[in-house]
Amino acid sequence: MKSRKRKSLFFMTLIAALTLVLSACGNNAGNNTSQTPPAGNDQAQNESNASGGKLLEQIKSKGKITIGLMGTYAPYNFVNENNEVDGYDADLSKEIAKRIGVEANFVTGEFSGLIEGLQKGKYDALVSQVTITEDRKKSIDFSEPYVKNDVSIIVKDNNDSIQSVEDFKGKKVGVALGTNDEAYLRDEVLPKIGDFEIVTYNDNLNALMDLNNGRIDATINNVFALKPLIESNNLKLKTVGEPLKSDFAGVAMPKNNPDLQEAVNKALQEIKDDGTLKTLYNKWFDVDPNF
Repeated sequence: MKSRKRKSLFFMTLIAALTLVLSACGNNAGNNTSQTPPAGNDQAQNESNASGGKLLEQIKSKGKITIGLMGTYAPYNFVNENNEVDGYDADLSKEIAKRIGVEANFVTGEFSGLIEGLQKGKYDALVSQVTITEDRKKSIDFSEPYVKNDVSIIVKDNNDSIQSVEDFKGKKVGVALGTNDEAYLRDEVLPKIGDFEIVTYNDNLNALMDLNNGRIDATINNVFALKPLIESNNLKLKTVGEPLKSDFAGVAMPKNNPDLQEAVNKALQEIKDDGTLKTLYNKWFDVDPNF
């Protein structure tokens, strides 16, 4: 009998101990769930906050605004000899950040991934020559324009036969692949003029080199972007005629953040009103603002 009592007492004690352990584990698991979100939730929370209009509040709390840009598109944005992001976009970003009361933190990336990165919370804003278009407005918001880019025809300096798109007939015209300029040539110029060849390039420099060497007859592009390439490579090229079109770039931001959009627009207006925009334009483009 004593042996049976001892066994019963042992099993009762063991069951009680297991119950306490399981209960404690259950409580700890519940606490961990509420205090430490699963991996990946930080990004989801950032996206949720951004879409909820709290991004400006987060930026001010951090004391910095993370700006996405290419870092390979002089004179707009590039990495200088001191390994620092430099250029018109960078200087403008610093001015905007200062007027919001934070610092600018630059993160470089391929242009093709910038908008997706913005939507996923990798950047707070993009200042990287993101052209304002109706299609892009469906997925991201923009500030007021901070630069106007005139797209012109570029030819060899001894070419007097091309003065307008009407003169493209029978010619080879180079353009950067996947750009607004390529779409313009295919969708607007080619149907109107017809009978000219569009030659695409992965970068502007190769197009300019082929133009300089006579492999193509003309190219079209933003003159501000081409000027440093032409000068640094001693290319014998010139612009002709009136600008074909004008594109406007703005600060790109995630959708539904009116407070951030208002703060950026307010900063841009101050930059225009106090002459800072003119100073930056002259520093990087050698001209006054044209918008």
